[in-house]
Amino acid sequence: MSTSEKIYSGKTKDLYALPNGNVRLVFKDDVTGEDGVIDPGANTVIGQVEGKGAKSLAMTDYFFKCLHAAGVPTHLVRVDLDQSAMEVRRAEPLGKDINGAGGIEFICRTRPWGSFLRRYKQYIRDAGQKFDYLVELTLKDDERGDPLINEDTIVALGLLSPAHLEQAKELTRQVCRIVEADLREKGLTLIDMKIEIGLVDGEVVVIDEVSADAMRVMGQDGNVLDHGTLYEKLIG
Repeated sequence: MSTSEKIYSGKTKDLYALPNGNVRLVFKDDVTGEDGVIDPGANTVIGQVEGKGAKSLAMTDYFFKCLHAAGVPTHLVRVDLDQSAMEVRRAEPLGKDINGAGGIEFICRTRPWGSFLRRYKQYIRDAGQKFDYLVELTLKDDERGDPLINEDTIVALGLLSPAHLEQAKELTRQVCRIVEADLREKGLTLIDMKIEIGLVDGEVVVIDEVSADAMRVMGQDGNVLDHGTLYEKLIG
């Protein structure tokens, strides 16, 4: 995968335009967090963990193979594990702002946890409550902490058509079901996961990555697995 111009430098990945019109994603060892504590959901890079980028790509490769086996469309073309990079079809992220930045992130929850629990704790009567793949939508906006946005607002602002919004939500649930089932076979429990979705030639597809950076997974002891432990459980 020969590289050309760098077109974007993100918190955990760099993007390069390829001569064939595709994009090369290079996974980095950078980690996000707050107050020195690693948290994949945070918006600030606090350091690096050697080998973390390669492990994120290996997990993405693993889960994308699961998605492809189930007929779920993605933007993946091929993976280069040795270079911690993957080639993807150029996608148009859903819900970009007027400056061409941002977008919408799709979060699928199987139970209350994290920010959801903090928002609605007083309404949750059953600590073991489970959701039927509850989907929440947030804006990719680091400065405002990725705020929630409701569906009517998305349509009113013209960020997504009603049809694309419904397709994206159903795709989110489908991915969550597939990932949850795979983890269950390994004795693990999916709590929630974040998915990015885009348009490739007008088709709604899964983009970016599907790894420990974008999900919470509980082990048999009831604790959430860290990035390295989930990698060991999946890849070994």
